[in-house]
Amino acid sequence: MTLSDPALRLASASPRRRELLASIGIATEVVPVDIDETPHAGESAVDYVSRLARDKALTGAAGCALPTLGSDTAVVLDGAILGKPRDRGHACEMLGTLSGRWHAVMTAVAVTGPQGLLQACVTTRVAMRSIDAAEIAAYWATGEPVDKAGGYAIQGRAAMFVERIEGSHSAVVGLPLYETAQLLQRQGLALWADGADAVS
Repeated sequence: MTLSDPALRLASASPRRRELLASIGIATEVVPVDIDETPHAGESAVDYVSRLARDKALTGAAGCALPTLGSDTAVVLDGAILGKPRDRGHACEMLGTLSGRWHAVMTAVAVTGPQGLLQACVTTRVAMRSIDAAEIAAYWATGEPVDKAGGYAIQGRAAMFVERIEGSHSAVVGLPLYETAQLLQRQGLALWADGADAVS
């Protein structure tokens, strides 16, 4: 294999997850999947993101010999899952609610491969400073919050709103790299080999 050959199928359209995997030397074959992301009645946030990560990985793995990774991220405040904003008003409402408070970001990752389906879920605590309405409106105008859980991107301009985090920064971006690397190694990916080739 060469450095450009994929070692992993990524069942996600997220450019952030692809970039995070590339940052640790993993070339991916990107195959977005379409699954129902509606939370089940009474489903906890941990169970929700874990189920979506698992479903994405299993759906993406169909007909493929490569290990396949699925992941999902949720912003959680007072037990409620804050998804992607429906519109400007919804985004402004979510950011206003997060302003001046701690919240949790839960990211689950699932990887199929020779060892079956392996999973991990990481929770990171994030403290937002107080954000006024003018800042929220200006942030929405950048276009950055449109497809982001909780209506913000920690790797973008919203970094100026984040006072403190406790846990994995990469998990808030979209993929917990420490835990992901462990799962990939357990599935046979040689992370330190040229091309990160999979071993049988």
